[in-house]
Amino acid sequence: MWFFTNRTTRRYHHNHKTHGPHDHHHHDQGRDVESRKSGTREIKVVRRVLDANDIMAERMRTVFAEKKVFVLNMMSSPGSGKTTTLQKTLARIMPDLRCAVIVGDICTTNDADRLARSGAPVIQINTDAFGGDCHLAAHVVERAVADLDLDAVDLLVVENIGNLVCPAEFDIGEDKRVVVLSVTEGEDKPAKYPLMFRECDATLLNKIDLLPYLDFEMDLARRTIAQIHPGMPVFEISAKTEAGFEAWIEWLVDQVKAKLR
Repeated sequence: MWFFTNRTTRRYHHNHKTHGPHDHHHHDQGRDVESRKSGTREIKVVRRVLDANDIMAERMRTVFAEKKVFVLNMMSSPGSGKTTTLQKTLARIMPDLRCAVIVGDICTTNDADRLARSGAPVIQINTDAFGGDCHLAAHVVERAVADLDLDAVDLLVVENIGNLVCPAEFDIGEDKRVVVLSVTEGEDKPAKYPLMFRECDATLLNKIDLLPYLDFEMDLARRTIAQIHPGMPVFEISAKTEAGFEAWIEWLVDQVKAKLR
């Protein structure tokens, strides 16, 4: 696991044996099923792997509330433009808001290096050291947060690992969740991955500058999102040109300031 803070590199070794409550398994409806055979009998052990994670997440939520830190969990599939969106967002809200970032990736520090140029403290979490988890869990975020001075942070953004499935299932103590969907991915993604859009508080439809070159049906995408999560704000943006950023930034700043009051 590699942590980055303001371009200063430090290496932390992760012990497999103390990985935490979520030894990575894919699960059905939040349940991990193990089958064990004893003689002719098969004993099925069903355990809710999310229970321990939720306990840690609530502990982190209490800490964030005491410190008055607003936590935003940004999720998307790989290649959605999430990092560029975050770069442009930080440029607009800093230094009025004191920001910090935790970046999750299986490998590389590419995104952390880019985001560190904003001047915000950036911590990189690479999961390849403990199995290549496709999401961040509460206990991993808890360890990363220990390297931050929360008294000097108003907004903590967690850029989750690129994946439209697993990250939506794991509470990390955040206040709000945002999903970034690129129009290049197709308007059918909300229907294919409804949990992500059901669990998030806002959707950013990114790369609208490419719409003239695509067959993306914006109305269909918006209708599908509205069916899955009625009333959820949907912001059409371009991280490249920053078109549509005003409404997105206004929403985000309002959310943060509401907690800081």
